[in-house]
Amino acid sequence: MKILIVQNRKGIGDMVIFLPYIEAISKKFGKPVSILVKENSKASHFLKDNKYVDNIIILDRDNKDKKGYHDGIMGSIKLIKDLNKFNFDKIFIFNSSLRFNLIAKLSGIKKIYQYPLFEKKNQHIVEAAQNFLKEKLDLDILSTPKIEIGNDKVNYAKIKYKILQNQINILLGIGGSGETKRIPSAIFIKFMKYCSENFNCRFFLATGQKQEEQKILDEILKSEFKNKCVSLNLLKLDEIIPIIKNCNISICNDSSFSHLSAAVEVPTIVLMADTPLIYGSYSTNMYPIIPDGKETVGHNTLGKNKINPDKIYTKFKNLLN
Repeated sequence: MKILIVQNRKGIGDMVIFLPYIEAISKKFGKPVSILVKENSKASHFLKDNKYVDNIIILDRDNKDKKGYHDGIMGSIKLIKDLNKFNFDKIFIFNSSLRFNLIAKLSGIKKIYQYPLFEKKNQHIVEAAQNFLKEKLDLDILSTPKIEIGNDKVNYAKIKYKILQNQINILLGIGGSGETKRIPSAIFIKFMKYCSENFNCRFFLATGQKQEEQKILDEILKSEFKNKCVSLNLLKLDEIIPIIKNCNISICNDSSFSHLSAAVEVPTIVLMADTPLIYGSYSTNMYPIIPDGKETVGHNTLGKNKINPDKIYTKFKNLLN
């Protein structure tokens, strides 16, 4: 029996969120599954040690810069041909798209499980997946993703970066795909000041390559705590994950690093400035901080300047204890 799972959302965070459901399907049928995902999910970078996934197929569509191989009618035909090669028996489609339903049928897949068609609007990312597997397979799945990582990789990172047990090693996820998600450097620096006054700390700075993200990185590296910092921005994702696993705790913007950190079972404080709270609270390893004066957070909260470093530090101390 060959099983395909379609997870066509963009980005690392959404890919991580769907890991419990991929694992559950694999366990249900007693064999690894194939997944159809987008390149920017970076699935191949952090699923190398995942025993529930044996094949990663890239869905090449919805690219901003150029037309993807699977875009449009001709792209759908190409995708049908690509899937035909695998002779899948079952498919689980984690979306409500008629397009994927037709592609599955034309690919000769006999058993199709899918979200209800045409119900994408206001679809809760976690509840929709949980309800889907409850209805189709009678499975009750908790939303706590886990990324498997080999002990040899973790130990190698510990030695290479001289990560010591008598220090508090802290990941700071200072990047973010959207400008409104990126917390100002001054807030991170104030938190670093509190930590350094009371603990022997070392900070690992994780960010992307956008100019605005690099500016935040530069400002932190020019601070009085530069000698306590290790920048990770030139490393590949599969090099960064073992470093994260060696950290005691993470403090991250709502970014890929918050999802990855929680999924390698590091307590993760998520600074939620401008996206729905679920993205920083779906895992038991996540501890969201919302802007001062707000009872919750969502799109257009625009609260990045109201994240309180005192609250971050208080939560940090509580988690350490």
